Amino acid sequence: MLFSVFMLALRSVRRNLLRSFLTILGIVIGVSAVITMVTLGNGATAAIEEKISSLGTNLLMVSPGQRIGGGGGGGVPQFTEADAEAVAAQIGGVAEVAPQSRASATVVANGRNWATSVSGSTNAWFSTGNWALASGRLFTPEEQGAGAAVCIVGETVRRELWGGSAGTTGLGEQLRMRQFSCQVVGVLAPKGQGGMGDQDDAVIVPLHTLQRRVTGSSRVNFLMVSMAEGADSTPLKASLRQLLRERRKLAEGDDDNFNIFDTQQLADTLSSTMGVLTDLLGAVAAVSLLVGGIGIMNIMLVSVTERTREIGLRLAVGAVEREVLLQFLIEAVVLSALGGLVGVMLATGASWAGARLMDVPYVFDPFINGVALVFSAAIGVVFGYFPARRAAQMDPIVALRHE
Repeated sequence: MLFSVFMLALRSVRRNLLRSFLTILGIVIGVSAVITMVTLGNGATAAIEEKISSLGTNLLMVSPGQRIGGGGGGGVPQFTEADAEAVAAQIGGVAEVAPQSRASATVVANGRNWATSVSGSTNAWFSTGNWALASGRLFTPEEQGAGAAVCIVGETVRRELWGGSAGTTGLGEQLRMRQFSCQVVGVLAPKGQGGMGDQDDAVIVPLHTLQRRVTGSSRVNFLMVSMAEGADSTPLKASLRQLLRERRKLAEGDDDNFNIFDTQQLADTLSSTMGVLTDLLGAVAAVSLLVGGIGIMNIMLVSVTERTREIGLRLAVGAVEREVLLQFLIEAVVLSALGGLVGVMLATGASWAGARLMDVPYVFDPFINGVALVFSAAIGVVFGYFPARRAAQMDPIVALRHE
């Protein structure tokens, strides 16, 4: 009986294809809007997490001053290499510490010049910042200790000085900056844009090389502290703060003259914020599902009125109320489920195109697709029940007299 009622409902839908299409249009728009908004929101969240993770895994960035990124003016003391050694030796849960100094310079090679950022650090800088080499090697211990004239360049610098071809690495070439030349011993794998600009626009030299040949100062601008896997950042940051206060001779009532920036906390905060925004967008888009449900109810009421004589005939020849109720209810569910299915297919294409346009990863979420499809069918049940109930409760005699 259920199969015959289902086929009867399908024939009714096919009999009025244009009206059926217009009926499910609200459901199609609602389902596709919900899925597209949630999918693009998830893609944006994944893109943010990827950008932050490119700064380093479990990374604490310590800078002088009370603002992120430094602000070491106004007599705020800088760090020293000894501070980095003390942090590595005395703080538990620390994997590596990379002291970093930075300066701006114009580099010249291959008859071209390029204004870039020159950073001096140790080999720990590459692991704390999740940097990999596309070609070449890292600095040797002898080169780091002696402040040798060697350097590693980012992809942007390589491209600007040696051309756009990735096959031209620049390895072994001489690169001149300020008053000295250094040999290119490595090229960094590209990372692209980050929160601080083009991450590939950089030249890395040993810390002592930068201090002796570029800045002429032993100061360190940043401490890059990489936490060990599974380490709890809260007690580690508390111990780090206490150690730095002692080394910088701050009294108990003095404010910190340094800043500890936790990249993982930033990632969690941004991910949470994007999650809330995604849920809000999905909720707003879901309103159109209710509008679509109201459209289905209106059309089903019209259909009941048009088919009054058919309903009366079925009731007169022995059909029970439950069968008539089920027929119109299934018809409403078929319409809404069909709209949901079309909406899912439309949303898949729209989400993929939107992700490409926004330059974020396409993150397929089977849960939201399944929920949207089930919810669209539920809309048919909720908004189709009243018309179906009205049809089932008709008096057969009155229905047969209807013109």
